[in-house]
Amino acid sequence: MDFAGSDTAHRPMAGRVTSAKIVIAGGFGVGKTTLVGSVSEITPLTTEAIMTSAGVGVDDTRQVPGKTTTTVAMDFGRITIDRDLILYLFGTPGQTRFWFMWDELVRGAIGAVVLVDTRRLADCFAAIDFFEHRRLPYLVAINCFDGMQYHNAQDVRDALAISSEVPVVSCDARNRESTKHVLISLVEYVLSMRRSRAVAPA
Repeated sequence: MDFAGSDTAHRPMAGRVTSAKIVIAGGFGVGKTTLVGSVSEITPLTTEAIMTSAGVGVDDTRQVPGKTTTTVAMDFGRITIDRDLILYLFGTPGQTRFWFMWDELVRGAIGAVVLVDTRRLADCFAAIDFFEHRRLPYLVAINCFDGMQYHNAQDVRDALAISSEVPVVSCDARNRESTKHVLISLVEYVLSMRRSRAVAPA
């Protein structure tokens, strides 16, 4: 696998290893920190802070009543997909008051995962708009809370009004194999887009 423009590459004895950056985005409390932590092969770097009275009236916790912490900068993790591809994961903060950091977080990324909670679909609209405006490839991952998927992929696609080309997959953000499948699906989507552009007539 090869990603032109990825931030880092080095050559071990067995051949070239390419690293690539992926952004994990979505609304407040949707499971971004959980996803990064479940799949990272290193202890993830998180910037979780205790929620305080400053968030009252700003952060909607009605659907996540047990949530007591929130990401204030980013989450960071790493996973080796195969012997020639390492992915670096950057989880974005979900609250609107921290969105000023998104431009820096997506710099150099090959693509993004937009994690959604189907009970709060509107929370992911801003992330989708952000990536579409910047023409950054993304897929939508439906986080199946409590192991339940309440709406199928086509219903979610229709509700979000996204292109038929954008992959919509299901996952359990707590499960390593499930989240790894999401990341592989994104890499395959990015590669297919690049191949299509390479053969497209000028």
